[in-house]
Amino acid sequence: MSNSLSTADDAMEDTSRPPSELTRSKFYDYTRDFERSLIKYNIEARGVRRVLPQECHPLTWRSYLQTFLLWFSGNLAAQNTSLGMLGPTIFALSFRDACLCAFFGSLIGATGPSYIATFGPISGNRTLIFARYTFGWYPSKLLVILNLIVLLGYNMIGLVIAGQILSAVSVNGSMSIVVGIIIVAIVSWVITTFGISVFHTYQRYAFIPALIAFSILYGVSSHNYDLSTPSQGDSRTVVGSRISFLSLTLSAAITYGGTAADFFVYYPPTTAPVGIFSLSLLGLLCSFTFAYCVGIGLASGILSIPAYGTAYAQSQGALIVAGFTESTSPSNFNTGFGKFLSVVIAFSLVANIVLPTYSSGIDFQILGKNFEKIPRVVWNSVGVIICTVCALAGRDHLAEIFTNFLALMGYWVIIWIGITLEEQFLFRSRFGFRTGIRKKEDRRGWGQDYDWTCWNQPEGLPLGIAALASFLVGWSGAILCMAQYWYTGPIAKLIGEHGADLGNFVGLSWAILVYPPLRWLEVKRFGR
Repeated sequence: MSNSLSTADDAMEDTSRPPSELTRSKFYDYTRDFERSLIKYNIEARGVRRVLPQECHPLTWRSYLQTFLLWFSGNLAAQNTSLGMLGPTIFALSFRDACLCAFFGSLIGATGPSYIATFGPISGNRTLIFARYTFGWYPSKLLVILNLIVLLGYNMIGLVIAGQILSAVSVNGSMSIVVGIIIVAIVSWVITTFGISVFHTYQRYAFIPALIAFSILYGVSSHNYDLSTPSQGDSRTVVGSRISFLSLTLSAAITYGGTAADFFVYYPPTTAPVGIFSLSLLGLLCSFTFAYCVGIGLASGILSIPAYGTAYAQSQGALIVAGFTESTSPSNFNTGFGKFLSVVIAFSLVANIVLPTYSSGIDFQILGKNFEKIPRVVWNSVGVIICTVCALAGRDHLAEIFTNFLALMGYWVIIWIGITLEEQFLFRSRFGFRTGIRKKEDRRGWGQDYDWTCWNQPEGLPLGIAALASFLVGWSGAILCMAQYWYTGPIAKLIGEHGADLGNFVGLSWAILVYPPLRWLEVKRFGR
């Protein structure tokens, strides 16, 4: 009887609402019912809602190991091998120069995501929810839009490379790149649909076949690497090329900063930040460097190995296949086994694609409360469809997308991370200035001076005026110092024949110079 009365009361209440509110209410109820049905099939229904300490998973040594394996599996992928190829082919760098730039670019770039990852356990909030604690409620939505462009753009690149490899190993290219793209997109969608537990499990083991295949690729192709040809151009041009390639590899790593905390929100707050940071850094650095160096080596042999040059003219994915099947080593794999290993490398991209695919579903929800009502799994599906369509459209222009898209998208991430560092250490930590805490002895440890419970309360967050102004100043510096195919800034032009991409470094420098005084004024004027 009570249920019937409750239902009747609800119906009377619904009919008394305006039609627009009634529609919204029914839509909200429908989406929540849909989410509850997902749980029955072990699909993660949680979206942007904060993970409370009592909801976290137990912390064991396997949790720390998983931190390393997630990043290592995700980036030991053909996408980064293809990016490494640009060192010799686009920037005309020697094998040594390209490898050194790739290593230090990865090291610098991986530091940012490793830092951001530490806030997943301590806050229980997703990465760009955490961005609200510097950029406030409304300005942070700009970061969400930029991050969605990054995530879907990276997925597009990964799908194209997977399609290229699968097409290259098919008999006489009978499988088109289009079919390969669709196959890998579907596999990635299935894994991310089930949520964080399933893709954490997948990442735990995905590195094993990838590591075996990449190690064999290195073994059978390394004798074809050109280790003697120097970097091309005069001394100033070589310096510019080194800086640009280092900036490109830095951007590939640092763009994970927009997602890094997403994968660790179920870790308990007692998780050691130094453990998350160091293992994330190690996983990112090892995987990026290994994949880059293989790509650099393959590309260095294009001029001396005709089969490599022919394959690269077809696609970057085809050059990876040629590393197996066109080897002149006595122990070559120019039979079906080489093609099988190429397929393994193609599907290693699934581990690379599931990370941004998962985070894109979260970021769509952060755009607004109406977006949040739509379950994450739906947004994941939308994201996969968008990046698949873009991959199909851009499959013949991969090198241009790499060189122009990746570096450009790295600018905003490094600026945001620099602002976040200053917010924490200058305004919130025990070593920082006062922001509402009167006594220095009342300050607490890592991340404890943030009120994580106000993640969805605009009045409890900074206004974001200082952060937004600093962000725009940093971007103006990046524009003056960027070197892309379609535009070279006036400062970047001063270095060498083709300029040098200094956008990441100058953008970061300008932003961190102006943020402290602007933030101090914001706190003094508005108290938050």
